[in-house]
Amino acid sequence: MTVDTERWARYLIDAVDQRREVAAITSLVDGFGVGDAYEVQRKVLAARLAAGDRVAGAKLGLTSKAKQEQMGVDEPAYGWLLASSVLDAGSELDTAELIHPRVEPEFVFVMGEDMAGEDVTADDVLDATERVAGGIEVIDSRYERFKFSLADVIADNTSAARVVVGADGIAPREVDLATVTCSFEIDGVEVASADGSALLGQPAHCVALLVRHLTRLGGKLEAGWTVLAGAPTDAHALHPGSEVTARYSHFPAVGLQAL
Repeated sequence: MTVDTERWARYLIDAVDQRREVAAITSLVDGFGVGDAYEVQRKVLAARLAAGDRVAGAKLGLTSKAKQEQMGVDEPAYGWLLASSVLDAGSELDTAELIHPRVEPEFVFVMGEDMAGEDVTADDVLDATERVAGGIEVIDSRYERFKFSLADVIADNTSAARVVVGADGIAPREVDLATVTCSFEIDGVEVASADGSALLGQPAHCVALLVRHLTRLGGKLEAGWTVLAGAPTDAHALHPGSEVTARYSHFPAVGLQAL
């Protein structure tokens, strides 16, 4: 049976625009697989670009064991960052714009060169990166109760909603990124901590997986793009009035105020 990917792309676009949660696609469609999901994701992206948005970068989801266990999946997912989703450091976020937002710290790569190739390695990524910084991603699954399969979350652009990227960072080889520690705080209380090794052993390895994925689809990472390597910790609910801070051993702290 052929999946009507156009229909399910509109289904997810409407969920975002109307700020309402919807049933997971896999609960409604038999045989909805990862290939179908990436086609839905592509059509959602095309619709957003046609409406005037632009691509600011790309992202990975579910690149830590903590995240995979939390969401019940066993492999990464790949998605896109839109310019409209990128907030300035220290920004305020109106939670009423979203459905049921959660927050998590991020390792962020700012690309200095285009990248493509099916044999790209972590070392290649470090060579092509301008700087690495800390960040906070706000994820907002459009699915009911934040429950989904791998195919569902891929179709939903890996729950992308908003991201804050630190204004400063470090050179990619200034330190072994696997050893960079992160303390994640909400309202002054540490709710999680981890280091870069939580991201499949090395954050740059995650970005290499993304490059290989894009190459298989005929694409590439582009110079100037922002790339989220993934969250080293699980995600936490974001409530109005909360102040979120991600503190890193080698990057400047990044903050976000929820309204």
